[in-house]
Amino acid sequence: MRLRMLDPEFSILKLPPDEPVPSWVLDSGLFFVARTDEELSVACPSDALPSGASFADAEHGWKCIKVEGVLDFSLTGILSSLATPLAENGISLFAVSTFNTDYLLVRSGALGKAKAVLEKAGHVFG
Repeated sequence: MRLRMLDPEFSILKLPPDEPVPSWVLDSGLFFVARTDEELSVACPSDALPSGASFADAEHGWKCIKVEGVLDFSLTGILSSLATPLAENGISLFAVSTFNTDYLLVRSGALGKAKAVLEKAGHVFG
């Protein structure tokens, strides 16, 4: 699998389920949003967060790895081929899938180790 590290540092937030998606999220460029009856989850570049804002449920300091190219829906095991070696090496992740591809968010402090682990598992960073 060909992978690419994205530049910004990300934050992952949990907001109330009935809250509208904040405009600062929508203006942030690359972001991920999921709404359930329990929460509104947002992953966005940390520099998009409003200055001085405080969030009850927030995780900061994540880096994003993108699976390059468009993945066919008939492919199986893509996330497993990425998540398994990371899990075996004690690296947690936050996975997001889109129509085209997958993204893995790993803690900034574990990024170097995650890259080495994924390369050892046969993945290529470009």
